[in-house]
This record gives sequence, C-alpha cells and structure tokens, in this order.
Amino acid sequence: MHSILPFLLAMIMVIVLLNMWAAKLKIAYPILLVVGGLLISFIPGLPMVKIHPDLIFFIFLPPLLFEAAWSISFKEMKKWWRIIGSFAFLVVFFTALSVALVTNYMIPGFTIGLGFLLGGIVSPPDAVSTGAITKFVKIPRSTSAILEGESLLNDASSLIIFRFALVAVGTGQFIWQEATLSFLWMVIGGAGIGLLLGWVFVQAHKHLPTDAPSDIAMMLIEPYFLYWIAEQAHSSGVLAVVCGGLLMSAKRLTFLNSTSRIRAFSVWESFIFILNGIVFLIIGLELPEIVGGLRSKGIPLSTAINYGILVTGVLIAARIISSYAAMAATLIFRPSVAPAAANRRIRLTMPLLLGWTGMRGVVSLAAALSIPLALDHGKGPAFPHRDLILFITFVVILLTLVVQGLTLPFFINRSSAFGQIFNQEAEESARQKMKHGLKQHVYEFLKDKYEHELNGYAGMEKLLKHWEEKSKATDDSWMNEKTKVIFVEMLESQRAYLSELNKDPAVNEEIIRQQLFQIDLEEERLKMI
Repeated sequence: MHSILPFLLAMIMVIVLLNMWAAKLKIAYPILLVVGGLLISFIPGLPMVKIHPDLIFFIFLPPLLFEAAWSISFKEMKKWWRIIGSFAFLVVFFTALSVALVTNYMIPGFTIGLGFLLGGIVSPPDAVSTGAITKFVKIPRSTSAILEGESLLNDASSLIIFRFALVAVGTGQFIWQEATLSFLWMVIGGAGIGLLLGWVFVQAHKHLPTDAPSDIAMMLIEPYFLYWIAEQAHSSGVLAVVCGGLLMSAKRLTFLNSTSRIRAFSVWESFIFILNGIVFLIIGLELPEIVGGLRSKGIPLSTAINYGILVTGVLIAARIISSYAAMAATLIFRPSVAPAAANRRIRLTMPLLLGWTGMRGVVSLAAALSIPLALDHGKGPAFPHRDLILFITFVVILLTLVVQGLTLPFFINRSSAFGQIFNQEAEESARQKMKHGLKQHVYEFLKDKYEHELNGYAGMEKLLKHWEEKSKATDDSWMNEKTKVIFVEMLESQRAYLSELNKDPAVNEEIIRQQLFQIDLEEERLKMI
C-alpha cells in the first residue's frame, strides 16, 4: 500500500500535466492520455495496478454516465430523437454485427459470440473524447447534442450486447426467446428503476436539512446506488443511471440551492476528469502484461496490431455507411424533417463528417477490462482470447483518437457542411436576445410588485437602476436586509422566466444554463455582502 499510494498520486499529477500540455497544443486531452499511458507502460519497475474485472463497471461507469446525463440538453435530445435513436441502437447493433462477422472470418478461433463481445466493446463512440475534440472547433449546438445524446444512449445498447455475448461465450449457447425477454426487462426495468430512484433522491434532497457539502456527498454516491440496485434486479444499471440522472438534472432548480449547484459543478468536473485519466493510464500500465499474454499464446505482436487496424477500419466504415443510410431513409420516409442543405455537396458531406466522429474511449476500456479472467465465474478454463480482445480494444482507441481525433477539426474547418446544414440562430445573437428579454422581465417585475417602494427610497431606486442600465455598484452599503429579500426574490423570478423560456424549442438550452449559472453566482455574491 505504501508503494502504491505515491504511484497513484503520481498518476494524477501526470494526468494534470498532460491536460495542461494538451490545452497548450490545442488538441483533445484524451489523445495525450492514451499516448501517455502507452509510453508509461515501457518504464521498467513500475508497480502493477490491478482492479478486479467485476469492479471495473461499478467503479467507473456510474459517475461517468451520471455526469454526462446532467450535462446534456434533454430538450435537444427530444428534438433530434430520431437521429439519436437510430445511431444509439440500430447503428450500434449494425456495427457489432459487422465486427462479429469480419473477426469470425479473419481471426482463427474467433467465434461469432466472441465477435459480438468485441463488437459490443468497441461499438460505442465516446462522449468525453468527442466533446474534448469539438470544443476546439465551432459546430452547431444541435450537432453536439446529437453526438452527446448518441454517446449517452449507445453505452447502454452496446453494454447490453456485451452482456448477452458474455453469457453466450460462457455457456456456449444463446436462446433467443430468453434473450428477448431479458432484453425487454433490462431496458424497461432499468429505465423504471432509474426514474423511481431519481424521484426518491430528489425528495430526499428537498426534505432533509442538507447543506452544500452534504448535497454534493449525496450526489457522489447516488449514481452508485442507481447502478447497484438496478443490477441487483438483473436490469440495466447503465439505463438506470442515465434515466435517474436525466430526471434529477431536469429538477436541479427545485432541490438544490445556488451554493450546492456552484460547488457541485466544480467537484464533478474535477472528479470526472480524474476518472477518465485513470482509466486511460490503467490500460497503458496493463499493456505489457497483455502483450505477454499474446506471446504466450503464440500470437505475434504484428499480427495482433493488424487485427486492431482491421477492426478499426470496420468500425469507421460501418459508421459512415450508417450515416449515409440514415440520411437516405430520412429523405425517403421523412423528407419534411430532413435538414435543409444549400447544395448537393454539403448534403453529401454531412454524413461523412458525422461518420468520422466515432472516437472510442473510456466505456470501451472499462468493458474490455471487465472481461473475466476465466469462465464459470473464475472457476473454469481461461477466458478465450481475452488478451487479444484487450489489445484490439487498445489499438482501436489509439487509432480512432489519434487519426480521427487529430483530423476531425481540420475536416470541420475545411467543410461548410456543419455551418450550413442546420438552420439555427447564431449563438451570440441568441444570447443577446435572451439577456435583453431577461433585463426587461426584471424591470417589469420590480415595477409591478414594488412600485410603491421604489419612489423616494435610494436602495430600491439603485436596485432598479442596476438592472435597467446594468450598472455595477461599488458600494454595497445600500444593500440592507429588506433589499436582500427583494433581490433574492428577483433572482428566483429570473430563474422562473428562464425555465419558461427554455420550453421554446428554438432557444439554445446551453445559453439558458450559462445564464442560470451566472444568476447562482450573483446570489452567492449577495450572501457575502
């Protein structure tokens, strides 16, 4: 323990340094993390970091999914649900099937069951990697919502495929009737348990005398409860975390105060960043052992690398084919909802760019590492081709992050497809329009409710002037207790106004959330006066 602890602390420091370097180079930090993990694995004498396969999902997935559910715009998900749904379920199954067929034909001893297992592992694109890469280029919020929504839901669909394939490999049989019933229960039960527990957690935050530290502590353990209880009921823990997280995110203004929301944002941002970095470094540290396992089974390293390149090519081709198939289906069956394009070239470019966004990441790593060492709950023979599956997964993540991740910003900047394919209001114009409406709302609120107190009272007149002209007072002595009460009530009125404004499908929810965060900061500043 005394030797491992300094090493773990050093890992976190390496993650921080690589992130700073990535920011300076203006590339996505997952790219440097996965390359850094690979280079670190060659340092001799490093202690082995071992995590039991059964604990991989439980340790890493719940908080990663929970944070992603809180960050995504549910309104945008509803708006683009057809595209998100097709990519999150149909494309995942098509990708897993493609990987299964190709690997069964090309890799000696690789069964269809093992092919589906590998396909379930590598089929879901990673939201963290995509988000980290697209922040360096300007793309419409709707496109980001499609990519984030797909990444959130395809984790569930791919892991369901992974679980069924794991059972098929372990038992040597696959019964379609039982699998269908099990699939339905995993989906319906997981979503139901997530919504139910999410509601329970909201009520607990509302009625218990919590403060910011206790709110944050409860939120850190709630995704683990969601995942564990759903798994105990043999349903999908992933869907439970996603659905529970979406429900709690939608209710955040009702059960968390401004202090809890502000502090939780910083805590979760750092926590998720560390978790992502640790997963990437762990696979790098285990790489020598994986390579040793390949050699012990007589598989040359060059052959394994070629298999990884082959699977990567299948993934990229399957996603691009699916993108064009989705566009064709939309134009044939739902032409009214198809995005308008200025010309044929732009319409043909858009699916290619969406197909090129399929970087793999943390979920694939966690799934690969969770493969048991032996069949029959560790009592039987060694799990077939486990080291090869782990190695192929690492090659896929490395290639998609480095090749696609480094070239995607270039392709987006060179293409006008992303800028023209979605007809949405410019972000800056929308932000200014929202702020003007909010300013007018505050002015009318004060005039209507406190008109008799405004005249002749310097504090109230200054408060009104502050919002009418957006002036910043340097003297806080005017803010007495009466004015504070009205100020807080005014902030709540702004939140209600923004929540109502957010119901408009044309309004960008990200702009609304940014303004709500500023209102929280304003309330925190008020508490310190």
